[in-house]
Amino acid sequence: MSSPILGDFSSIICFKAAIVGIEDALGEKAAAIAFTAAGRSRGKHLVQELGLAGSSISLSDAIEQIRLALGEDGTRLCIVEKLIQDTDVIKVYTSETLCSAGEPQGSLRKCTYTLGAVWGALEQIMDQRLRGQHTESVLRGGDYDVFEFQPLR
Repeated sequence: MSSPILGDFSSIICFKAAIVGIEDALGEKAAAIAFTAAGRSRGKHLVQELGLAGSSISLSDAIEQIRLALGEDGTRLCIVEKLIQDTDVIKVYTSETLCSAGEPQGSLRKCTYTLGAVWGALEQIMDQRLRGQHTESVLRGGDYDVFEFQPLR
């Protein structure tokens, strides 16, 4: 049930404070594992909510629906700029990610929750386990936060 006055969304500032607080309490590595897992769960549920689980929709059409759900007219987690699939590697280019918001240039912060959300969505759409990693960051000179995914063998 959503809040009748405040609606379904909270601020990036509050979410980032939760991330930092959990990192302080659990340590950076344990927090990263927890946020990635939480993001994957969210991504899988999002695909189910959109009715894409088990459908025969193409990956490019599915990612367009994910883009709308996560972007400016959706939850505002990130902007999915593009998806490039090359043999066994899928690269998802994102901007304005929740995890990078407000971080100074040069920050070592990884996009754990956002990576996880995209990861879970792709796994659910493709009905396949993937290995994911954050390979480029806007905080460290990249034009995008880039997430790469490969099938687990």
